[in-house]
Amino acid sequence: MDYKLELVIIPVSDVDRAKDFYVTNAGFRLDVDHRAGEDFRIIQLTPPGSACSITLMRNAEAAGTVQGLHLVVSDIDEARADLAGRGVEISEPFHFGPDGQTPGHHPQRESYGTFMSFSDPDGNGFLVQEVTSAQPRA
Repeated sequence: MDYKLELVIIPVSDVDRAKDFYVTNAGFRLDVDHRAGEDFRIIQLTPPGSACSITLMRNAEAAGTVQGLHLVVSDIDEARADLAGRGVEISEPFHFGPDGQTPGHHPQRESYGTFMSFSDPDGNGFLVQEVTSAQPRA
């Protein structure tokens, strides 16, 4: 039995502002923008190459509470250049060492070892993780 994660709800204070950020700045594909009345709107977006999408939900009280969603890329430097070029405020690459979060790429550039981070306009936070070769997890 497969259990596939296909949709994550992202609470935002302004769906139009968030939609613009995810499409224009983060480069997500707009899949659905459907409205049924004043209080019901579905905006579904998908990161490039992803099987999992996000749906924006207007919820000012919860806006910015989603943290740690991972976007996996094969080249973190290329991804950083792309996102920064689109206007995303993105961190420099970092890794986790004996003293915790440490600036710079993983010293051996191990798969799953280098990260960077960014947030949407409401503060929902994403990590971008470099995976150069899929390895079975123990």
